[in-house]
Amino acid sequence: MSQDILIIIYLISSILFIFGIKQLSKVKTARIGNFTSALGMLIAIVATLFDQKIVNLELIFIGLLIGSLIGAIMALKVEMTAMPQMVALLNGFGGGASLLVASADYFKEAPTEVYIAVTIFLSILVGGVTFTGSIIAFGKLQGIVTEKAVVYKFQHPINLLLLLLTIIGGVFLTIDQRTSSEILSTIGLGFLIGENLLITIAILSLIIGVLIVIPIGGADMPVVISLLNSYSGIAAAMTGFVLGNAVLVITGSLVGASGIILTNIMCKSMNRSLMNVMLGGFGSTTASVGPGEAKEIVIKEVGAEELAMMLDGASNVIIVPGYGMAVAQAQHVVKELMDELEKRGVNVRFAIHPVAGRMPGHMNVLLAEAAVPYDKLYEMDQINDDFSNCDVAIVIGANDVVNPAARNNPNSPIYGMPILNVDKAKTVVVIKRSLNPGYAGIDNELFGYPNCLMYFGDAKASHFKINSRIKRTIKNKLFLNYKGYYVTLCFL
Repeated sequence: MSQDILIIIYLISSILFIFGIKQLSKVKTARIGNFTSALGMLIAIVATLFDQKIVNLELIFIGLLIGSLIGAIMALKVEMTAMPQMVALLNGFGGGASLLVASADYFKEAPTEVYIAVTIFLSILVGGVTFTGSIIAFGKLQGIVTEKAVVYKFQHPINLLLLLLTIIGGVFLTIDQRTSSEILSTIGLGFLIGENLLITIAILSLIIGVLIVIPIGGADMPVVISLLNSYSGIAAAMTGFVLGNAVLVITGSLVGASGIILTNIMCKSMNRSLMNVMLGGFGSTTASVGPGEAKEIVIKEVGAEELAMMLDGASNVIIVPGYGMAVAQAQHVVKELMDELEKRGVNVRFAIHPVAGRMPGHMNVLLAEAAVPYDKLYEMDQINDDFSNCDVAIVIGANDVVNPAARNNPNSPIYGMPILNVDKAKTVVVIKRSLNPGYAGIDNELFGYPNCLMYFGDAKASHFKINSRIKRTIKNKLFLNYKGYYVTLCFL
C-alpha cells in the first residue's frame, strides 16, 4: 500500500474518531458514537497491517486473538460496579503498550534524530507513569491496596528528585551518543549508556507512577482515573511520533486533550486544584475541629413502613445515588422504586454529583443499565435550587457530596467543595450501612440535622423492603376529608 493511500485512510479513521467522540457527548447518539469510533479504529488497524513495515503478521494475529479473547471475557464477566477498576486497568495497558513500543523501536535502532529520541523518552516516561499509576489506582478501587492516602516523610522531595533524575537521563538519551558516553564515564556512570540508560529511565518512570498515586485517597479516584486516561492518550500520541503513524498521533491527542478537560471539570466540582490532588494526602487525616465546635449529634432512625408512608404522601422526590448504591448493585430496585412512585403521580428525579462514584459518569452508567430515562438525571447545577421544594430527598450510599460541612465548616478538609443541597429538602432520608465516614475520612454533619432520618442497611435489601411496603400501602389506605384537608390512614 502506498503512503499516500495509507495517509488518506488514516485521515478517514481520524474523522470517524472525531465524529464518534462528538456523538458520545449525547445519550441518544452515544451508542452509534461508540460504533463510529470502533469502525474508525478497525479501518486504521487493517490499513496498518498492509503497511510495508509490518513484517510478522502471524504474531500480530496471535496477539489479536489473545487480546480479543481476554477483552470479551472481561466485558462479559466484569460487573458494572467494577467498571472504574476496569477503566483504570485499561488505562494502564495503554500506557504499558506505549512504553514497550517506544523501547522496542529504540532497541531496534538507536535514533539519530533528536526529535525521535525525545518522543521515545516521553513515551517511556508518560507510559511508565501511566502503567504503574493505573495499576495502583486499580488496586485501591479493588481493595487490594489501601484506599486511604499513604503519605510518608520527604514524600514530595523524593518524587521531585526521581523526576529530575529521569529528565536528566532523558537528556543523555537524546544527545549525541559519544558525548553522552564521555560525560557519563567522567562521573563514574559509564555503564548507563544506550540501552542500559533507557532501561534505567523506564524503571524510574515505573517507580514514579507508584509514588504519585499511592498518596492519593479514594475520594480523589474520579480525578485520578480521568487524569490517567489523559496520560495514556499523551503516551499514545508520543508513540505515534516515534512510529511516524499519523492516526496514532491524532487519536492520542484527542484522548489526551479530552482527558485533561474532564480532569479540570472534576477538579472544579471538588473546588480543588489539580496540583492539590496530585500532591495527595487528602483523606489521610480527619478534619480538625476548632474550639467549641465539637458536639454530639442526635441520630433519628426510620423504618421501612414509616418511609413507605412518607413517600406515598410525597409529591416531589429527589434521589441522590452514591457509591453505596453501586456496591449493593441496587440500581434496579431503585428504578422499581421510581416506577412505583410515578404510578402514584410522584415527580421523581435523580441528582447526580460530578464526582459521585469512582469514575466520571459512574452513577449515570449504573442508572442507564437499569433503564432509568436519562431525562430523569439532573446535574448538580440544574437541580440544587429545587431541593428546597422537595418533599423527600433520598440519599443512597452517598456521603461527602452531601456533607454540609463543605459549606459551613471552614476547618473541614472539604470546605468549599460544591455539594448537593439535600439538607434544604423538607425531609432527608439517608440509606446507609453505618455512620462510618466516606472516603474523605470525615463525619457527615447532615446525619444530625433535624430534618434528616437514617435508614441503616444494605441499599438493595433496604429498597426491596421499602418497595414492598409502598405496594402494600396503596392497597390498604383510606382517604378522609377533614376541614378541607385530606388525611391518609394506612392499615399496615
